[in-house]
Amino acid sequence: MKLIIQIPCFNEEDTLRQTLDDLPRQIPGVDIIEYLVINDGSSDKTTSVARDWGVNYIVNFTQNKGLAKGFMAGIDVALENGADIIVNTDADNQYKGDDIENLIRPILEQRADIVIGARPIDETEDFSFIKKKLQHLGSWAVRRASNTAIPDAPSGFRAFSREAALKLNVVNDYTYTLETIVQAGREKIPMVSVPIRTNRSARPSRLSKSMLDYVRISMLTILRAYLVYKPLKGFLFLSIFPTIPGLAIWIRFLYYLKTQGGAGHIQSLILACTLIIIGFVCVMIGILGDTICANRKILQDVQYHTRKQYYDGVKINPEVTKEKCRIYYR
Repeated sequence: MKLIIQIPCFNEEDTLRQTLDDLPRQIPGVDIIEYLVINDGSSDKTTSVARDWGVNYIVNFTQNKGLAKGFMAGIDVALENGADIIVNTDADNQYKGDDIENLIRPILEQRADIVIGARPIDETEDFSFIKKKLQHLGSWAVRRASNTAIPDAPSGFRAFSREAALKLNVVNDYTYTLETIVQAGREKIPMVSVPIRTNRSARPSRLSKSMLDYVRISMLTILRAYLVYKPLKGFLFLSIFPTIPGLAIWIRFLYYLKTQGGAGHIQSLILACTLIIIGFVCVMIGILGDTICANRKILQDVQYHTRKQYYDGVKINPEVTKEKCRIYYR
């Protein structure tokens, strides 16, 4: 059993060494533990710190591409190098390395393919009252969209089995955390959550410029992910908003037509027809999206088997694996 712990980094030279030092060297049930750092276009000495510490793999981006791109690049390298379990953690040492054993235990026991670490949000002193409430609200929205019971959706401390990693797809450029939960929930990938501990934050989050910006992007990400996997249901729901007012206005026009001849109410008829047409267009988009969704499922199945065949067929040269650090450029 081989575990690869990956750490996406962007200018993390001040905290990366501490994060690496905190990671486990041995875990019962795991034969090999290796470490992977994704350097997302850092301008500081992040790569040097990782290499001097002795990580096994480094993925170098020539420019910053965002958390989602870095996460998927790490997944690809981990799969290529034979990982049976992949753990993702943050470079700011927010999560305790000792909890990785609890994080991967459901996978080792074959109870789940994805495990999400649930932070004690209400007890976290670094989170303001508003941030705590927004975290709960965002997790509730993801639970509704994904049909899961994950209590801490934005948590970046998570583990994936090889099978789950082969099925992952992240299409947005912002973050992988929300989209992968919606995907796993809708694709019926076994997923559980385990409680974890956190350290005090070493620096402010760099994921967004402000709390409002984070909420805006997160809501758009959740909505987009839901519409990708449930387009018919989503657009049928959206069609309600123009259709019901349109029908009400149309019935009002019919009433005046019968009682007063309809004179002076042509504007209402035009508005009613416009709203009903908009609702009808939403329904048609949902039907079209549902057809595309069926095609997407076929493509995902083809992609899964292609990836599985490719990564299972990759043969790593034993002499190469003896190198202190393998560097990949993206």
